[in-house]
Amino acid sequence: QSRPDVARARRTWRKIQKGFVPSRLVFLDESAAKTNMTRLRGRSPRGKRLHASAPCGRWRTTTMIGSVRQDGTTACMTVEGAVNAEVFRCYVREILLPTLKEGDILVMDNLSAHKDSQALDLLKSAGVAVRFLPAYSPDLNPIELMWSKVKALLRKAEARTNEALLLAIGDALSQVTQKDATNWFTHCGYSFI
Repeated sequence: QSRPDVARARRTWRKIQKGFVPSRLVFLDESAAKTNMTRLRGRSPRGKRLHASAPCGRWRTTTMIGSVRQDGTTACMTVEGAVNAEVFRCYVREILLPTLKEGDILVMDNLSAHKDSQALDLLKSAGVAVRFLPAYSPDLNPIELMWSKVKALLRKAEARTNEALLLAIGDALSQVTQKDATNWFTHCGYSFI
């Protein structure tokens, strides 16, 4: 973040973000969930050892691609494997576009799949503006905080099969509230009260 070109881009973003209407912003990002997720910390009575287990060996990884608005609504899709241009295009067309309105601003990081010309054309034809965050700027993306909550709930769920993991993802996403999202937007500098 201190590299001169990145620092300059971050300063510019901080200036223009003040002109955004938070209710029109939609933040998009990907995250991963695995069937070996377990809690990172635990509690036990003083002087007593905490006993827990974590799976070893083979596990399955699922990629979650999602978006969040200030009102807490999300649009999420899961895939096995990584997100490429084809997967991103499918997500935009089938999952994201039905949730967007003309005049919305979609904010994403600089993943190469996000720059797929066909997906960008779909968004443009729907009247959605696209903005790319400066490099190395997860602190400017409220969805990072959403993924943190979702992953904490997934660790707690300890889903050990792919089917259980998908159900746990749905349950975790349903626990994202308007209050959560408003606080995340405010934390990242997008709510102006």
